[in-house]
Amino acid sequence: MSHDHHDHTHEHHHEEVEGGWRDERDDRPLSVARRRFLAGLGAAGVATTLGAGPAHAHDDRPPVPVNPWGGRGRWFAGDHHIHTKYSSDGQYEVAQQVAKAREHGLDWVVITDHGGVAHEKFSVGQVAPDVEQAREAHRDVLVYQGLEWNIPGAEHATVFLPPGGSAVDVLRAFEAAYDGGVLSTPVASGGKGLIARATSADGEPYALAALRFLEAQVLAGRTEIALMFANHPARRGVDSPHELRGWRDAAPGVAVGMEGAPGHQAAGIRTADGGRGGARGYYDGAPNQDSFPGFAPNAAENPYRTYGGFDWMTAKVGGLWDSLLAEGRPWWVTATSDAHQVHLDTHKPGPGDHNTTGSRGAPVDTGTPQVYGDYWPGFYSSTLVGADSKSYVDVMRGMQGGRVVAVHGRIVNGLNLRVRSLGEGDNRGVTIGGRTFVRRGDDVEVVVEVDLARGPNFSGVVPRLAKVDLIAGPVTGPVVDRDAFSAPATKVVKTFEVARGARGTVKFTHTFRGVEGAFYLRVRGSDGKRLTSDGNPVMDVVGDADPWSDLWFYANPVFVDVI
Repeated sequence: MSHDHHDHTHEHHHEEVEGGWRDERDDRPLSVARRRFLAGLGAAGVATTLGAGPAHAHDDRPPVPVNPWGGRGRWFAGDHHIHTKYSSDGQYEVAQQVAKAREHGLDWVVITDHGGVAHEKFSVGQVAPDVEQAREAHRDVLVYQGLEWNIPGAEHATVFLPPGGSAVDVLRAFEAAYDGGVLSTPVASGGKGLIARATSADGEPYALAALRFLEAQVLAGRTEIALMFANHPARRGVDSPHELRGWRDAAPGVAVGMEGAPGHQAAGIRTADGGRGGARGYYDGAPNQDSFPGFAPNAAENPYRTYGGFDWMTAKVGGLWDSLLAEGRPWWVTATSDAHQVHLDTHKPGPGDHNTTGSRGAPVDTGTPQVYGDYWPGFYSSTLVGADSKSYVDVMRGMQGGRVVAVHGRIVNGLNLRVRSLGEGDNRGVTIGGRTFVRRGDDVEVVVEVDLARGPNFSGVVPRLAKVDLIAGPVTGPVVDRDAFSAPATKVVKTFEVARGARGTVKFTHTFRGVEGAFYLRVRGSDGKRLTSDGNPVMDVVGDADPWSDLWFYANPVFVDVI
């Protein structure tokens, strides 16, 4: 990748639309799914984004056709990590979580109660009819039944499938055979007693077998697609680099990414401000006997903390995520709520015994706000997925293909990205999650178009995007050391400043001149309130981390090959 860069910055100011977060077709805040999603910019420079203006915000016409490089599609916002009363530490009904997700503008959700002996024995059969009822009650929300899998030898992960005749049976068989909680529980207590601990290294072969099992279900036609995203990967330090690589290699169509930003974003609010005074994301741990030794905290950084609300693996430029991308390995990041107990909600857990029934029972309304660490799905975190249609399989295909943007606090309304050759390569270009090619020595143009927030987020404030970073690094191929977790050549190549007072859409252009080798690029942005001297996110302080004062978005990468 050449170091010769050329930039153009254009800021387009459009008239602010009063009430721009409302959808005239229903009574909920405007869902990002109602906005147009074009995978980039049209040949005439016309792009329709999430909230691209009143002319397209509320109509029911099909998505506008675009150039062949962009395809057709729209943004759909969702959350793949949500708990209910069927988790031992959850409390809500499935219907409550889905209704709240809809209220806060989401189009798809995944119910992911914790795996384990009680869940496998009792809960799976109970949650399935509740999910069906929620689908019937909220037909405009896709409700997936999934599982928060205890990855043998590692942390947790979302596993989910689209609805279908065998979906519940596949999930039940998967959990019974491969959940780390089941595998580590002694036989006398209903488990299998095959591994020492859910996170101990002797479980790693079971994790690979589990992912191959899911891939086999797809190949056998029992489900059209199955996906896995690793959850809160750095929280306890037990997701080692070689495990992430192993999961992707074992089932590349199933194991596709990780939470770039964990849930529990309210947990760091100060006690003086009515919060728990804990750690954002509940990232307050330290190394344990199963943690990867390379993740030891030092004076410069602490992998066990969040940075601007995002996991260290994602937030560090040239860190673990970049080390995977530098291999040319597609690996996508998301943002979720991990909603168990919602901050200032009035409910507390029901009286049920989860160990013996698989449910905590209906939650009890105390009438008094409770101090918890989570937000409702869609209230703070959103995973935006570009998909051809709002169908169960198409949304999953969008996630599988990396057409994903992780957003906090509605810091942006939408993002279009186009990467294309200016020479004899691929002049049509690709967007987020894509791969394009350029002839050696030619130039590559990157066009970033950001649709700014058009109304207040759920804190009551209109967030202001201040900076957009373009990050890039060379693709150097597979690593020799599969526990490598750095990509030192990856850098922020350009920071675009968003003018104060900008409204509507801002557009930035950057050109990589004389490209000699394969590389990848990605985009992130922030409100600029808490940055290091070199423009990176600051480590969140335990006990004092207001999530609304430190907002970021992260888009997934584009790969550029050289021929």
